[in-house]
Amino acid sequence: MENGHAGKHRVAVIGSGNWGSVASRLLASNTAKLPSFHDEVRMWVFEETLPTGEKLSESINQAHENCKYLPGIKLGTNVIADPDLESAVKDADMLVFVTPHQFVEGICKKLVGKLRPGVEAISLIKGMEVKMEGPCMISKLITDTLGINCCVLMGANIANEIAVEKFSEATIGYREDKEAANRWAKLFTTPYFLVAIVEDIEGVELCGTLKNVVAIAAGLVDGLDMGNNTKAAIMRIGLREMRAFSKLLFPSVRDNTFFESCGVADLITTCLGGRNRRVAEAFARNGGKRSFDELEAEMLHGQKLQGVSTAREVYEVLTYHGWQELFPLLSTVHEICIGQLPPTSIVEYSEHTPNLSFVGGSTPCY
Repeated sequence: MENGHAGKHRVAVIGSGNWGSVASRLLASNTAKLPSFHDEVRMWVFEETLPTGEKLSESINQAHENCKYLPGIKLGTNVIADPDLESAVKDADMLVFVTPHQFVEGICKKLVGKLRPGVEAISLIKGMEVKMEGPCMISKLITDTLGINCCVLMGANIANEIAVEKFSEATIGYREDKEAANRWAKLFTTPYFLVAIVEDIEGVELCGTLKNVVAIAAGLVDGLDMGNNTKAAIMRIGLREMRAFSKLLFPSVRDNTFFESCGVADLITTCLGGRNRRVAEAFARNGGKRSFDELEAEMLHGQKLQGVSTAREVYEVLTYHGWQELFPLLSTVHEICIGQLPPTSIVEYSEHTPNLSFVGGSTPCY
């Protein structure tokens, strides 16, 4: 087993958007230096034809740069773009998933039976799938569909800042297999990217997922020019709802996880910068007259918003359990996104203090 745990590890990245390209660059700088890894990092590219008529994957391999999703940044000559999913993963024993969350299920179905034995996965994907029986975290979807162990990496990671090697931290969440988590931490850690590991995969992953919903609320506050005090209040209430929601779904979730990079730090950076905040600001400035879909297409040039679809998925869970009143912020964001409420109602709900005190005020509900 030349590429397995006995020999050198081979890394493949599934996804080549903004974060996927940055992750590939980061990983490739490490595989080139670490003796236990093959140099080459294969990056699966969802093929697109660029305005020049050139194929995106060919452009990446010629210029060593993703001119559409990460312009101006060299990825490294050992990042190889591959438009064929099966070919990209066939030799790899370490798979990094980093696509918009709505595409994961389809990708996993295509990979069934196509992976090497003993493959490990890690998900950098912020989102969840809602099934009839309840929410399914992306790492669990990967594990269940492919029968492989999957860790998660989440954190205060605005991709363009990591691309230019500004200092950042991240959190790896794992379930039981600490050795696998340490292997991933070694592969991701650089002097400018520090990784901690935490045995709370649901807590880490839910932080990364739910903070995008709170970031939409923060963006609405910006678009309504409500100021920093209001935004801080939204972030605090948002963090409290994130924690309460996570613990109701998964009682094993640890409070400490919310103080890791994946928790409060990611919430802060996403509410200050980040695409969810930016598009939500434009939505509020337009008085909700232009849809999120329209603004996403216009502002993000092919990148996907995650907060709006996550807000809908969270709302489905809240409705199913009858928890909407417990989570006024998470509920209100969805109702604003679909045009049921005006953007201004993002702060009006605070009049319903009984609901808020019921959720983790002085009397926690869990």
